[in-house]
Amino acid sequence: MWTRALSVVGMTWAVSLFSSPLMALEFPLPPPGEDIIGQVQVIEAKYEDTFAELDDTYDLGYNAMVAANPGVDAWLPGAGTKIVLPTRFILPPGPRGGIVINLAEYRLYYFPKDGHTVFTYPIGIGREGWGSPVTTTKITGKIKDPSWYPPASIRAEHAAEGDILPTVAPPGPDNPLGPYKLTLGLPGYLIHGSNQKFGIGMQVSHGCIHLFNKDVTELVGMVPVGTPVRFINEPYEFGVSGGKLYIQAHQPLSTKTGQPAVIDQKTALVNALIQRTDLGPSAQVDWTRIDEAVKTLSGVPVEIATLGQPGV
Repeated sequence: MWTRALSVVGMTWAVSLFSSPLMALEFPLPPPGEDIIGQVQVIEAKYEDTFAELDDTYDLGYNAMVAANPGVDAWLPGAGTKIVLPTRFILPPGPRGGIVINLAEYRLYYFPKDGHTVFTYPIGIGREGWGSPVTTTKITGKIKDPSWYPPASIRAEHAAEGDILPTVAPPGPDNPLGPYKLTLGLPGYLIHGSNQKFGIGMQVSHGCIHLFNKDVTELVGMVPVGTPVRFINEPYEFGVSGGKLYIQAHQPLSTKTGQPAVIDQKTALVNALIQRTDLGPSAQVDWTRIDEAVKTLSGVPVEIATLGQPGV
């Protein structure tokens, strides 16, 4: 392993170039007042690499990889191309307990009761017209090798496109639910695996949360029934690390028309900052850097202020 400097949005990070893939994304939970886990990494693509395969290897989602690598062909990056792995994250706002799903980030965070670690996984979420909800619920059950009973609405949708679904899909490699499903106290919604790697990190489902099969298998082994689950939709996150304030900006979710959501950007950003009541008046942010981060939407934390000092 060795390091190099990487410049994005006018910032420079020390990043690691790894010759071997990472496994599950598990991190020590930072102390109170600190919000960032992981480090940005860079690899050199092999000839046969695609973003879909790299996503599975490094536990990343497709949209996150595209956002972090503008101009790189997702299906044929090319041998020797430097690929940014966006494996640095601002933890979601609010209590650090149970499962937190940030829809806009296409990521799930699990905070075990031990209070020492956090696990994070890429997810597929509800597509246009079938949006995953913003709500609070809990895990009500864990089922191995589930059968899938497509509801009438989904069967009708597929039939209109000439795809006739069976009334039941038995367990197996072709089952859309994968090897496990977690039921929620929210009728009609599940957390489950998938029979397709492509789609993790995208809006593809009918509202359920999809994980890579290896990830749902790991999660099921850790999370107990009764675990709280909090769904949020935060495209702009702010966090502190080492006395610095950062923003992590994601593309707001698409609307029913398939177009990016139209929002009052400034208001959304200010509201996200206001949620950080611990920052106080010392956080004199550089709005030029914020605007740049929002334009690029790299999904990578970008420094925007030094706390306790005037904005840069």
